[in-house]
Amino acid sequence: MELREVVQKYLAVAGGYGKQVPIAALGISHAEAEQAFDVLDEDYLISRFFHFHIGDGERFQINGFPQTDILIEAEIQEIL
Repeated sequence: MELREVVQKYLAVAGGYGKQVPIAALGISHAEAEQAFDVLDEDYLISRFFHFHIGDGERFQINGFPQTDILIEAEIQEIL
């Protein structure tokens, strides 16, 4: 899954940047979400705009750490 597609899915759920939303709400299969976020989180130019959180809800293993939510900063637009 490409970065632009992930951001579009996030914006559809969040309604804008800077809002924490459940990863499960993005409409991506569990396996696809884990794989996509693993890859994106390993890229420093991308990962600095992603903020993962652990809370209540479905847990995803992102680079070996359980996460439930994501927040994407508006500055990610610089690299889209």
